[in-house]
Amino acid sequence: MRPSRDELLVEHARVVAQRSTCSRLSVGAVVSRDGRILVTGYNGAPAGMPHCNHDCDCGYPGEGGLLFEGKHLSNCAGEAPCTVSVHAECNAIAYAARLGIAVEGAQLTTTHSPCLSCSQLIINAGITRVLYNFEYRDKAPLDLLRSAGIAVESWDAIQ
Repeated sequence: MRPSRDELLVEHARVVAQRSTCSRLSVGAVVSRDGRILVTGYNGAPAGMPHCNHDCDCGYPGEGGLLFEGKHLSNCAGEAPCTVSVHAECNAIAYAARLGIAVEGAQLTTTHSPCLSCSQLIINAGITRVLYNFEYRDKAPLDLLRSAGIAVESWDAIQ
């Protein structure tokens, strides 16, 4: 059966996510217009910089490391938020800017719903629709997008 444009774009975002260099979460983004891909991005360290590493360094689980009530230590790399990776949405929009590709009026399809900073960038870039596959933590960024007049849809909701 022939996939819809949205289905095709979601699948492309999933494939692009496989290029992620972040060991914490792999995210892919596709910017398109009229179902045609303009640019893609994935999360990872800035170009030429060392990849982020979120491997547990406290020995959890079951490796004889120091544990506090069965949890990672507070300073464990396995629990620390990523401060190295540039998000997939930002990488896609930045690459479009580098190449002189206008994203105003485009759609952004992503594997995970955008964070607050990415949502602010999406608004300022003039993107008019966001389609995401998985909801990631905070719903406030989605509310911000909607309040800016951007159509926001979950892939699960439109299948």
